[in-house]
Amino acid sequence: MEFLRQVFVIAHKDVRAELRTKEAVNASLAFALVVLLLFSFAFDPESDTTREIAGGLLWIVFAFAGALVLNRSFARELPNDCLDGLIAAPISGAALFLGKALANYALVLSVELISLPVFAIFYNVHLGTQLPELLLVLALGAWALTVIGTMFSALTVNIRLREVMLPVLTYPILSPALMGAMRLTTGLVLGTAIDKDTFLWLKLLIGFDVMYTAAALMLVDFVLVG
Repeated sequence: MEFLRQVFVIAHKDVRAELRTKEAVNASLAFALVVLLLFSFAFDPESDTTREIAGGLLWIVFAFAGALVLNRSFARELPNDCLDGLIAAPISGAALFLGKALANYALVLSVELISLPVFAIFYNVHLGTQLPELLLVLALGAWALTVIGTMFSALTVNIRLREVMLPVLTYPILSPALMGAMRLTTGLVLGTAIDKDTFLWLKLLIGFDVMYTAAALMLVDFVLVG
């Protein structure tokens, strides 16, 4: 119970800090909406080709918009040596990491949920009966992005070019989960429910979520303390 309380305290602190300034959320949401708008002009929303790549376009937007949120995760702790204070605090690295990951997850998921109806309007997509499955895929994909992004945010926090290094490190490792999310989202956007063929992609996405989380929890103390 003490571990969960520590996780909740860290998550609550980060969410309150972000909601107070709204720097990362506003930037991420503005980026997502502008890119979705530009894509809607670049690709004909009525064409079959656009519908076949719609899932990929959506997750490209989510991946880049999410990086804007994740980059601030540990960077906001740098002033006044707050990060050193958190590391020296009597909490485990796993609790610190999970707290920040949950806060980031809430922020990234909120950006995705706001962007989704905008995507549906711009691309003339009727979510309909596939909405519950699509929300499941968004939740799983957002967790994969959040776990990897939070870990590399901690790793690059003291690097001068952390805004560049974070996506460079995150996207290659995130690629398998991102491909699964893209394939599932494309089928759902086309109105096809998850069947026995696409269920393999769902299992891949869940499997990578578990592996990413386990690996992050094992390595977080080494990353934080060095």
